[in-house]
Amino acid sequence: MNREQFISYIEGAQKALRRFLVALCCGDSQLADDIAQESLIKAYLSCDDMRDPDRFNSWIYRIAYNTFLDFKRREKVSVGFEDVPEMRSSDSSDASFRYQDLYSALNRLSPKERTSVLLFYMEGYSIKEISEMEETSQDAVKQHLSRGRVHLREILGSKK
Repeated sequence: MNREQFISYIEGAQKALRRFLVALCCGDSQLADDIAQESLIKAYLSCDDMRDPDRFNSWIYRIAYNTFLDFKRREKVSVGFEDVPEMRSSDSSDASFRYQDLYSALNRLSPKERTSVLLFYMEGYSIKEISEMEETSQDAVKQHLSRGRVHLREILGSKK
């Protein structure tokens, strides 16, 4: 794949990739943008190795997911969302807090559960495609989806 082809494929995938990363980062759009930028640089530098343009989306999502995991491994522990109760007001009229309960619930899932849930339900990828992106078995993806649904149901159900 040459550089011009890479740019045209990125233009088609960029919006969905950013949406995925924002959700994966639990609403932290600045972090998502940082991860997206780092992912796109990595992809651009290795686009000469990309041989099958039909698999571009799964390739770029795998790079973004691995970049996210790298960031999480390097991340230092800081004060969690649960530790700041005055910021958790559910009656906030600010549109940026519209999905805060969902992002908070997603943040409590393991990275693999969160990624599987987001790719399957938000982005519409099949279990087979997700297993390729995560470089794991289809049974593992099914297990992550099942556990993720149970955990989300428990977390979001307790907020009512």
